[in-house]
Amino acid sequence: MPKTPEDIIREEIRALTAYHVPDSAAMVKLDAMENPYRLPETLRARLARLVEEAALNRYPDPGAAPLKARLREALEVPAGMELLLGNGSDELIQMLVLAIARPGAVVLGAEPSFTMFRMIATIAGARYVGVDLREDFSLDADPLLAAVERHRPALTFIAYPNNPTGNLFDAASIARIVEASPGLVVIDEAYHAFAGASFMERLEGSPNLLIMRTLSKLGLAGLRLGVLAGARAWLAQLDKVRLPYNVGTLTQIVALEVLRHDEVLTEQAAAIKLERGRLLRELGSVPGVVAYPSNANFILFKASNAERVFDGLKGRGVLIKSLHGSHRLLGDCLRVTVGTRDENDAFLTALTQTLAA
Repeated sequence: MPKTPEDIIREEIRALTAYHVPDSAAMVKLDAMENPYRLPETLRARLARLVEEAALNRYPDPGAAPLKARLREALEVPAGMELLLGNGSDELIQMLVLAIARPGAVVLGAEPSFTMFRMIATIAGARYVGVDLREDFSLDADPLLAAVERHRPALTFIAYPNNPTGNLFDAASIARIVEASPGLVVIDEAYHAFAGASFMERLEGSPNLLIMRTLSKLGLAGLRLGVLAGARAWLAQLDKVRLPYNVGTLTQIVALEVLRHDEVLTEQAAAIKLERGRLLRELGSVPGVVAYPSNANFILFKASNAERVFDGLKGRGVLIKSLHGSHRLLGDCLRVTVGTRDENDAFLTALTQTLAA
């Protein structure tokens, strides 16, 4: 008799829900923390010429040496630290968890946070332990430190700023967790460009600390390029988990050229931060809405009957992210990406109409 998935696929995998990306055709797309601005036309023309000349019949540069050199400068990586590149941060998270996932290994994280921390740990067969944030989404260091002492995690993830809450945790509390942890601590700084705060400079003094960045939120989401920075001793071992040629030729070519003009990305990030401030003020004046301060390129807000609000916005052509039901602290919560001024105005209009309906 032929076997079924229930006979072959691990129970914990069957219990998972696949990561869902909703259809956004013809929508004002504010659900995925993307940069809403395209690259300048002159830079796009330069990229087109480089792509035209690319040797796509050959495998990519396996070490991506020129790109790593430029990333070291752009990200201000301390001297003596190494870089590991991934197909987005997701692949880096997967490498990290696969490398430590011996029987009984624990992955620790504050929650709610980036869903892939828990999901990838489950897929890799590690045990994930989540410690809840406070009701205001701030980091409560004492329960986390207690969890470190109890579970002795091989790997701890901390998002800084946090997704989906948008806030920066207390830096001194994070430093205490790094100091107390017996295993690796990875600080995910995906939204660094909008936060103005980083642990990158602390790498030299913290041997078990790694910093993760991505170019996705800066405007290059289509490239899928993640960056892990840290001591050579750690990255040399993690590199053994990396699949060959994981960063493609086009990604290397385009990222390197754009980073040679990184003032473009800096200017776009500044524009997003200005719109973030305006959007926060506007949301704060909408009756029935509670908007939370953000250091990222999105805003978490709460509205009664969030699922109805989500559906109402979608019906009016605006797609955001519903977080209701994903964690006990996120009841009636929704998350909106900061878009262009016109996109944000369309969202605010649709929200007002939905709440009044």
